[in-house]
Amino acid sequence: MNKKDLRKKYKELRDQLSVDEIEAKSMAIANRLLQLDTIPNGRQVWEQTYFHLFLSIEEQKEVDTEFILQILAGKDKEIVVAKSNFKTLEMTHYLLTDNTKFQKNEYNIYEPVDGLEVPVSKIDVVFVPLLAYDKKGNRVGYGKGFYDKFLSKCREDIIKIGLSFFEPEDAIAAVSQTDIRLDYCVTPMTVYNFQL
Repeated sequence: MNKKDLRKKYKELRDQLSVDEIEAKSMAIANRLLQLDTIPNGRQVWEQTYFHLFLSIEEQKEVDTEFILQILAGKDKEIVVAKSNFKTLEMTHYLLTDNTKFQKNEYNIYEPVDGLEVPVSKIDVVFVPLLAYDKKGNRVGYGKGFYDKFLSKCREDIIKIGLSFFEPEDAIAAVSQTDIRLDYCVTPMTVYNFQL
């Protein structure tokens, strides 16, 4: 299936989820994340320091990352959040602290107003938003390319973890050279490891 059709399909599937289902599935995903260090040929995710986390867009019925935020805080990890520039399609990354102030942008995304900027070279793990993904770790986002651009600037050993309510497609058609594959995708039911 091509990216356009996949976007339509998974937006419709998400629209069918109730608030309670989103909460339960998001909590299950957060719990699955705790198993990442124990999967075959897995990398030591929880030994890393800087974790980049997207803040969910409620209106898009995304995975609620509040539960992951609580896990990261409980493990004393450095949490990094982004601010998007829709003119340049670039993101600026800030350390989340007790003093971080947020505001919603025109796309209903909560973003830090300002703060301590974190260079991409410091980031160890990125939780990647997506609409769909396949069995090889290719993903389909919203189509702006923010994350592919961001991930292309990260260290080669960065750990890329997708979060999804749904199981993978067999294959995504017309994957481009600039698309960056995931290392893992975590669902309410399982963890997919694409490094095997």
